[in-house]
Amino acid sequence: MDINLRKKYVDILSAELVPALGCTEPIAIAYAAAKAREVLGEFPQKIQVDCSGNIIKNVKGVTVPNSNGLKGIDVAAILGVVGGNAQCELQVLQNIKEEDIEKTKELMKTDFCTCGLIEDVENLHICVLAASEKHSVKVTIKNHHTCITEIIKDGEVIFSQKPTIKIENKTLDLSILNVRDIIDFADTVDIKDVKCMLDRQIECNTAISDEGLRNSYGAEVGRTLLEVYGDDIKIRAKARAAAGSDARMSGCSLPVIINSGSGNQGMTLSLPVIEYAKELKVTQEKLYRALCVANLISIHQKKYIGSLSAFCGAVTAASGAGAAITYLYGGTYENICLTIVNTLADVSGIVCDGAKPSCAAKIASAVDAAIMGHYMSMKNRKFLPGEGIVQNDIEKTIESMGHIGRIGMKSTDTEILNIMINKSVVKCSN
Repeated sequence: MDINLRKKYVDILSAELVPALGCTEPIAIAYAAAKAREVLGEFPQKIQVDCSGNIIKNVKGVTVPNSNGLKGIDVAAILGVVGGNAQCELQVLQNIKEEDIEKTKELMKTDFCTCGLIEDVENLHICVLAASEKHSVKVTIKNHHTCITEIIKDGEVIFSQKPTIKIENKTLDLSILNVRDIIDFADTVDIKDVKCMLDRQIECNTAISDEGLRNSYGAEVGRTLLEVYGDDIKIRAKARAAAGSDARMSGCSLPVIINSGSGNQGMTLSLPVIEYAKELKVTQEKLYRALCVANLISIHQKKYIGSLSAFCGAVTAASGAGAAITYLYGGTYENICLTIVNTLADVSGIVCDGAKPSCAAKIASAVDAAIMGHYMSMKNRKFLPGEGIVQNDIEKTIESMGHIGRIGMKSTDTEILNIMINKSVVKCSN
């Protein structure tokens, strides 16, 4: 691989593999609110939070981290204003104190915070307006959880940029990603260029998985898998990823290294690979290279879908994990492609109905499909072009799935949200 292209791939990993505390949608709201207070320079008298439907969907059922079990858009925004540190971005709530939580509870009983739905905007869209007696600040986030696109103070635009992914002021181009080059990159990258970020992914995501297996979080999907089905590697791989989600969706304050803006996806693609690497007793270097495959395959697929949609991101993340497991077994480019196709052909219909404890079960199902897709691929068993969404090459299949997730499922997304906020009347007919 050309050295310049390799550097671009490293930059993509550096930008995407960042730590986040809790579910990234409430955290993004807290970040915008903390930034609004920071720019305002004083504690506001009122805040207004307006979000796209997908943000509302992903905040409604999930616990805000470091909130003592509280949920909701207003909780995330008020806690961000009261005790958040905008400089910490997706770890904005890491230093919340008990008095911050108590003040948040008090403000929730008043009209301090009002919330609204913004329609006909990007799937990831957040606006927070903070106002004091004499001044006001409006912060807007679009497309990516920390991408502030505009700050308006007292009616004057003081900051504006297009919604792009950046690292060190460089705009990243995800269009360069393709499966063949991803494998080439994983084979040839200088490990020292990725070691630090992958060590952090291994450490953080393993720690929250351990927490989910030790203690009772959510519906305890990870613990159930091990208790009922045993500790075969296929079960452990699913349980590890599910347990991390069990903990994270229920308010565990441990950080997660995300992928494509999602902690659940970051855990789904990494934890099964880590578990398989232990089982196969591969070298640490081989694990690093496999994690490069998993992370980049997931990012490659999500670039077509976008950060939020009705398409469950656990599917793309799990296919990344499956591809990496095939890589650990010494699979060829063709084997890896088959693993991805087999996974997408199986579970591409899983819908996202918000961030919540049942995400852990969807993760387990998606990882199960990816593992089966891997074992099928190693025996050259496959789903063929023309069967459903499967196309005649891997890139066209990925692009087609992305089109379904981004365009085809728009109306599905709307109906899911309407049901969740009780705007749809669901009627059963014979």
